[in-house]
Amino acid sequence: MTLSGFLLSFFVGGTVTALIVGLEESGLRTWSGVAALVPVFTLVSYFFIGISKGAIAVSQHSKFVLFGTLASWVPYMMVIAYAAPKLGPTRAIGLGLVVFFVLAVAFVWFVEKNRLFQ
Repeated sequence: MTLSGFLLSFFVGGTVTALIVGLEESGLRTWSGVAALVPVFTLVSYFFIGISKGAIAVSQHSKFVLFGTLASWVPYMMVIAYAAPKLGPTRAIGLGLVVFFVLAVAFVWFVEKNRLFQ
């Protein structure tokens, strides 16, 4: 990736993140939620992967992310949703991240062992 491509992706991702936080802080919780649903990382990443590696690379990556989301991100969000009222947001996020990384590593190991999404 070129330096200009890196900087562009950095600023686009940062801008969207700032927008989400700004909407939440302004009391526009619904719009913040909608903005958070936008797949910022994959949107920016797939644009640049498509330019540098082509459509097949984007397709293979999206399949990996789809199944990886089910394996690690959904449980992460469930842990936060249920633990935040009991543990507070910081501890719930920490616990969620532990769950996420354990499941993500297990998912990557399984994918590599079985040579999936290649």
